[in-house]
Amino acid sequence: MAIITIVGAGVMGSALTFPAADNGNDVRLVGTHLDDAIINSIKTDHFHPRLRRPLHSSVKAYFYTEIAEAMQGADIVGLGVNSQGVHWAADAIAPHLRVGQTILMVTKGMESVEGSLKILPDVLHDLLPATIRDKVNYAAIGGPSIAGELAARRDTSVVFVSRNADVLPKLRSYFSTDYYHIWTSTDLIGVEVCVAMKNPYALAVGLAAGVLERQGEDIANAKMHNYAAAIFAQGLAETAILVQKLGGGLETVFSLPGAGDLYVTTQGGRNSRMGRLLGIGMPYSDAVEEMPGETIEGVDAVVAIMPAIDAMIAHGDLQADGFPLLRELHRIVTRNASIDFDFTSFFSKLPFTPPESTRIK
Repeated sequence: MAIITIVGAGVMGSALTFPAADNGNDVRLVGTHLDDAIINSIKTDHFHPRLRRPLHSSVKAYFYTEIAEAMQGADIVGLGVNSQGVHWAADAIAPHLRVGQTILMVTKGMESVEGSLKILPDVLHDLLPATIRDKVNYAAIGGPSIAGELAARRDTSVVFVSRNADVLPKLRSYFSTDYYHIWTSTDLIGVEVCVAMKNPYALAVGLAAGVLERQGEDIANAKMHNYAAAIFAQGLAETAILVQKLGGGLETVFSLPGAGDLYVTTQGGRNSRMGRLLGIGMPYSDAVEEMPGETIEGVDAVVAIMPAIDAMIAHGDLQADGFPLLRELHRIVTRNASIDFDFTSFFSKLPFTPPESTRIK
């Protein structure tokens, strides 16, 4: 049994308490400064209002002002904040970290740092005080995991990843259940790039629903699955190019953290809803008003990542025509532009070079 403290009481951090508690661990859930209503509900009747179900009866809830108590003696510190909350989380947990703890990140994303891209575990490392940053372990979770399904104890398959392979067997033993299936990897860069890039590309797939709605009903009920599938495949290709350039493994792209997570993210949620609004022809500045108070991580990722990619292209580190889909998304959300995909630009650059006789042309 381990003491597991999860910081961030949103749906994903809270859903992770289910396999952790089912395994008999001492599980503590700490809200951020934005989670007071959720924590109050859990403290009152153990009900999580956003997951719409009670948490495991053994889970203890804490307000963010109680974080010192919640982190006392913890073996694992999980971060369930959104990508914009990593800087806050670093400040919040830093005074209470101790040597040998493992930080397990549910948070997904990348940041642009000095013209390049940095995965969030490395961002967190650099934000922590020098006295502790190299004395804790860093791990993360990648793969297709819808919070509501995990909380319902439906079969969910994920990858736990860390550069330190020694921490992975223990992490797996703490969280693995008959419904939460865990594979392990040391490809931290590959997993983190995949789970960051899935958000903008899921938004792009979501455009298809809006484009179909804008064009109107077809006499034979034809859909836009062909349109969406091409975008899905191009998104994977662009992800693979970036993964390899940053030092990750290509196999990660075509397994759970890449293809799996992108697929599940296209099936609903905030990115897909934003994609639909843009697809029907709504300018981004109007579409964002239709989703007040919601963090659209696909948009945040596009805005953060595309300038860094342009800087890498300018330095000769990436080819200029390798990211037509991401570039079009950036144009749509930063210029209120209408959708104008050039499908002939897709697949001109692949993350590998196939034999000339088999190459798609």
